[in-house]
Amino acid sequence: MKYTILAIMSATLLILNTFVYGQTNVSTLEKSTPVPSNSLVIVIPIEGMIERGLLYVIRRSLEQAVNEKATAVILDMNTPGGRVDVTEDIMRLLIDLPDTITTYTYVNKDALSAGALITISTDRIYMAPGSRIGASAIVGATGDIEDGDLKEKHVSALVALARSAAETKLHDPDLIEAMIRKDMTYSIGEEVICKEGQLLTLTERDASRIIADTDGHERTLLAVGTVDTLDALLEAENLHKSTVRTIRLTHAERIARYIELFSFIFLAAGLLGIYIEFKTPGFGLPGILGGVMLAIFFWGHRIVGLSGDIELVLFALGLILLLVELLVIPGFGVTGIAGIGLILLSVFFSMIRPTPGAPWFQLPPIQLEHALQNLGASLALAFAFGMLATRFLPKTKTFQHLMLNTDLANVHDAPITTADEMPVIGMTGTAITALRPAGYASVNERRVGVVASGEFIEQGDKLVISDVRGNRIIVEKTSQG
Repeated sequence: MKYTILAIMSATLLILNTFVYGQTNVSTLEKSTPVPSNSLVIVIPIEGMIERGLLYVIRRSLEQAVNEKATAVILDMNTPGGRVDVTEDIMRLLIDLPDTITTYTYVNKDALSAGALITISTDRIYMAPGSRIGASAIVGATGDIEDGDLKEKHVSALVALARSAAETKLHDPDLIEAMIRKDMTYSIGEEVICKEGQLLTLTERDASRIIADTDGHERTLLAVGTVDTLDALLEAENLHKSTVRTIRLTHAERIARYIELFSFIFLAAGLLGIYIEFKTPGFGLPGILGGVMLAIFFWGHRIVGLSGDIELVLFALGLILLLVELLVIPGFGVTGIAGIGLILLSVFFSMIRPTPGAPWFQLPPIQLEHALQNLGASLALAFAFGMLATRFLPKTKTFQHLMLNTDLANVHDAPITTADEMPVIGMTGTAITALRPAGYASVNERRVGVVASGEFIEQGDKLVISDVRGNRIIVEKTSQG
């Protein structure tokens, strides 16, 4: 069954694509303004909690905006907040977007907490009537993080990123910091907008109010203005004649979000299945399950925009090299090491993606760290359970029923030391393992490595040595008892 792992993965990927996804593209793009134009506007709805699934949607949308030379990207925002790590990743994606694309946020009710930080990472902000923005303090799963060095460490890092985003997008960095820190007072001249001990939150009127800066020039506090609808924003920015596409989350993406969340478990299960398959000749269930788990792993990462065809090709080449090393070439050398290396590379690169518009080799440090953690955790789990399986699996009744019990009482593992012990042409023996084409046989009451010539030989079949080339012993199946 070892040589069927690639076929199992391919079949599983085909089934997933056919019955769960049904398309090769990963986002549904709906034309909300089908007006012929040379410009393209991509709208990304941000509704509900900010979580990792949204990160993948935004990354793919921004990649599409770069590839299709879009004029603008609009975030249609209505969120109470969400994960800080995901928020920081989204902020960096927006900050690093090429200057040829103008980014907008339409605060369509609430841009609170993480939503406010994402909003200030865009170039221009519009508010809907009755909308709010602000209150971006870091909180834990059970509420506000306790005071102390740990909290200050997280807050300082977030404030630094937020101020950098505000300065890049020409917003007031002090205003943004007042949304994050309670111990800060924010004033405009003599007017105190937010007192110490409070988090700054602005209504649409506050955010759109006109103030005079230090040079005496008038500007709005944060938002460009208030508009009733997204179409009104397009009209105000002279984008109403553009082709507008709205990103919609597919069912496959929702499923893939959870696959990515537990990706290290799927990866560990896949690697463990392959390991057990190679350690137990003739036992095909681990290989089947391992192939399915790896197919699910790559499919999930492909849907969320991380894995592509290159990673699958690398994995296939690595597995082929490993099979050749284990089944054809005696010993374990360069071919096997290269195969393992390609497999690990394919898995590693399936978990990272360059920043949209950046060179392929410019990989975000946070993604690299995340990929290394997942890969390390998967290898550790696979190794630990692999050791347990090697020790206890052969003792189980299920395993013993699936394996052919050959009497090996008279078979020795001692190395051949004399010419008389060396197998010669014409000697007969019994296959200890399945030979597909390489494996082990009992010859002259010794366990030796052999290679089948022609058809594969099953475990327990009688065989005869047809050729000896140095340390390479060639055998053929025989019907003689």
